[in-house]
Amino acid sequence: MRYLKIVLVLLLAAQLNGCVLTRLVTMPMRVVGGVLTIIPVAGDVAHKSIDRAADVVDKIPI
Repeated sequence: MRYLKIVLVLLLAAQLNGCVLTRLVTMPMRVVGGVLTIIPVAGDVAHKSIDRAADVVDKIPI
């Protein structure tokens, strides 16, 4: 049973590397950017800059 837990933890760690990890970071950024588009003038500017920052984070090779 102990070995099964160790294997499970190792499999989870392997799944959280790379693309999944960066998506976990950028998803809240994109949601906030989408919510900011409600603000009349500054919303679109803020959304575009947050979206560009999220794109940069997505490109990080982890």
